[in-house]
Amino acid sequence: MSTEGATMPYDEDAPRDDAARGDVAHEDAPRDDAARDDMTRGEMPRPALRRRHNVGATSAPSLLLTILGEYVLPAGRPVWTSALVAALAGLGVEEKASRQSLARTAAEGFIVAERTGRRVRWHLSEPGRRLLTDGAERIYSFAEPTARWDGRWLLVSVAVPDGQRQLRHQLRTRMSWAGFGSPAPGLWVSPNAGREVEAKQIVTDLGLAEAALSFTGPFAGIGGQHTLVEQAWNLGELTDRYRAFLDEFTGACPAPGEPTLLAQTRLVHEWRRFPFLDPRLPAELLPRDWIGLRAGTLFRALHDGWHGEAQRHWRELASDA
Repeated sequence: MSTEGATMPYDEDAPRDDAARGDVAHEDAPRDDAARDDMTRGEMPRPALRRRHNVGATSAPSLLLTILGEYVLPAGRPVWTSALVAALAGLGVEEKASRQSLARTAAEGFIVAERTGRRVRWHLSEPGRRLLTDGAERIYSFAEPTARWDGRWLLVSVAVPDGQRQLRHQLRTRMSWAGFGSPAPGLWVSPNAGREVEAKQIVTDLGLAEAALSFTGPFAGIGGQHTLVEQAWNLGELTDRYRAFLDEFTGACPAPGEPTLLAQTRLVHEWRRFPFLDPRLPAELLPRDWIGLRAGTLFRALHDGWHGEAQRHWRELASDA
């Protein structure tokens, strides 16, 4: 499968403090004060990373990021405003909203404008290029089947002081984003024992290291592993989302040219949410004929099949702009 072209996935529960996670500001989020100060001084604003408010949103800024990751990043060249506006128009975004999205993405520090006469073209900033590259790696590795499970579980017990609602929310969002499930208050589990390093970083960052304990090992004889999975993760809701993805893209066969470019963009845009929704449980813990595997197979097949024509039409669009 080609790894050229992708964008960062995002989710409402993604952590706010790590550029490598691929979170970008919600279009309605308040501007970062430091970024405003930098712009006033004429300096490059520092990227401000925030949580997405709605993982299912199809907003102009999020579609712009999909286009930047899928086409601008692998091309390695700046792109004219008119090309981006035209691509977004094909996805139903009005010109005013497209231009506002460009301005906001620039304010976040992910793209940089270069004026040539009366025209403007856009470069990916180094933080933007790094973010999109990380997103490409995550989205495509997510589409691959999981490795064979070693049978070990990681359990993390964290006691959050009473009344610390915001701290509890931060713990929940970061642990959930890392793929942990919570079968009971204060208890987090993962069938990936290697996530202990990440869990340790989370509780340390939140000042909860002294209130946390971790254990790794095989499941014992009380209860059942599938019951634990049902208590820790909402696979029913995830199944519904995968089914919607399959319903939308199964049998899709766009015409060459712009229809293929738009179909590819929508495909990646819809798929990129799943790395934040699916904990990537091993096959031994999933329902038989898990729908997520079918969805991943479809994504890989369609993306590979449409890749060449979508990239060709993007080059044509970008050169004509």
